[in-house]
Amino acid sequence: MDKILRINMGADGGPQFSEEALGDYAGLGGRALTSALINKEVPPLCHPLGADNKLVIAPGLLSGSAAAMSGRMSVGCKSPLTGGIKESNAGGQASQVLARLGYAAIVLEGKPAENKLHKISITKDGVKIVEDNSLCMLGNYDTVDKMKAEFGEKMCCISIGPAGEMKMGAASIAFSDMEQRPTRHAGRGGVGAVMGSKGVKTIVLDDAGMKMRSPKDPDKFKAANKEWVAGLRKHPVTGEGLPAYGTNVLTNVINEAGGYPTKNFMWGQFDTCSKISGETQAETENTRGGEGSATHGCHRGCIIRCSGTYYDKDGHYLTKQPEYETVWAHGGNCGIDDLDAIAMLDRLDDDFGLDTIEMGATIAVAMEAGIAEFGDAEAAINLVKEVGQGTHLGRILGNGAEVTGKVLGVERVPTVKGQAMPAYDPRAIQGIGVTYATSTMGADHTAGYAVATNILSVGGSVDPLKPEGQIELSRNLQIATAAATDATGMCLFISFAILDQPETFQALIDMINAFHGLSLTADDISEMGKSILKNERDFNARAGFTAEHDRLPAYFLNEKLPPHDVTFKVKDEELDQVFNW
Repeated sequence: MDKILRINMGADGGPQFSEEALGDYAGLGGRALTSALINKEVPPLCHPLGADNKLVIAPGLLSGSAAAMSGRMSVGCKSPLTGGIKESNAGGQASQVLARLGYAAIVLEGKPAENKLHKISITKDGVKIVEDNSLCMLGNYDTVDKMKAEFGEKMCCISIGPAGEMKMGAASIAFSDMEQRPTRHAGRGGVGAVMGSKGVKTIVLDDAGMKMRSPKDPDKFKAANKEWVAGLRKHPVTGEGLPAYGTNVLTNVINEAGGYPTKNFMWGQFDTCSKISGETQAETENTRGGEGSATHGCHRGCIIRCSGTYYDKDGHYLTKQPEYETVWAHGGNCGIDDLDAIAMLDRLDDDFGLDTIEMGATIAVAMEAGIAEFGDAEAAINLVKEVGQGTHLGRILGNGAEVTGKVLGVERVPTVKGQAMPAYDPRAIQGIGVTYATSTMGADHTAGYAVATNILSVGGSVDPLKPEGQIELSRNLQIATAAATDATGMCLFISFAILDQPETFQALIDMINAFHGLSLTADDISEMGKSILKNERDFNARAGFTAEHDRLPAYFLNEKLPPHDVTFKVKDEELDQVFNW
């Protein structure tokens, strides 16, 4: 992982590629690398779909190694949805494979003069860029099937669906899983639209003939990894709850806490949430059976195995196990309590290449506008199909909740910096409200997952209904997340174990040190996180963002949320202190 692959899609005479040493980016991986490169090389005022924007695809510092849970991939660019910097990440096979091929990043640059599609293949033997317009408007599933037929069963695929080709603000980038299915998505911020603007439909990776990355100190690395795995397995969340019920284990928990956004963030509880809970979902999957049904990993090296496989009533594969955010977005937020309908919506989102959070929030806004009735699953499915078909209404919806709200005249639009809020109401979980408001990425729960401490009492306990302590909580989590998970290639869910178990956090640091021949301390990890956030805030400031953009929509401050009848109470002047460390 000692080089960058640059692919100029706008070069004279057709796309060209070159390789270069890391140079100024040495020692960086994942989000640390994507944000540093975007901040340095992309003009902040450029059009996100123009030639000056770049799409950076970067594995983490530990990706491609034997480190458990190290298979996340970061994707960076200037976001077409927010207008600011974006890092979106995903699981799947690609991060491990790209790292083993020796690349710290792929950088897509420029813009083709003609509206043509290309496929890129990367193996130990080199890079090939081929025009292939037969892929035009194919869904991700058909695209991956065509690539398997051409390149074999052992490759992995990075691709966009029709939404990316149509350059929609909600367009995602799909990463194939262990079964070669396009089920893991870098969903947030419209990264798929940027890939589409570069004229790239798919990137095929094959690491045949390449060895696993080797640590500088194998014995220390092996010992640290053993301690790391033991720590993840002994924590009740990562060792029991997530493997048994998947991420959707949170549905009943958040609903009970009164923070489950229902019918476009009108209420904090969904009366029939038990029908779509993780417990019901796991029971349904286990009853229907099938390979990898209720417990499954999204990449090799995953030991939490919080994913699964969802089969329809007739036993046919439909989609991967819909995650908590997806079940909420297309479920409770739209008043829908039908797991099969939600699974179909998830399948359509994955195939068209759409962020499930953004699409669920968008459909709820459309429902509030009267385009469909809350609870009408068939109407929701048809709306997503319109997006995939690129109808006039579909193109509006495909550009996200904020655009849809403006077009349809809806005031209550749950976005920050143009990006839709995920599955936690900031009035009932005030810490996540601070993260939504201040994150460099727009509303994003993963940027600083205060739910862990506000609701689950992981890493301490801060009252979710009160403003006290929320600034410090979100600040510390945003710093830690940027470095310990997003830069290393680690899954977000390791956070539960490292917040509660200092020895597990130390095992992670020991792994990094042993692998790279370093002597980092916890303070050094913190400084890395601050550096990442500094790069991102610098880009956003130069793109025109001010403190006024670090705010929630006004109705969260004015409308009381049942059942607690609370509003968001953290003051503006306190929000302005999040990054004053």
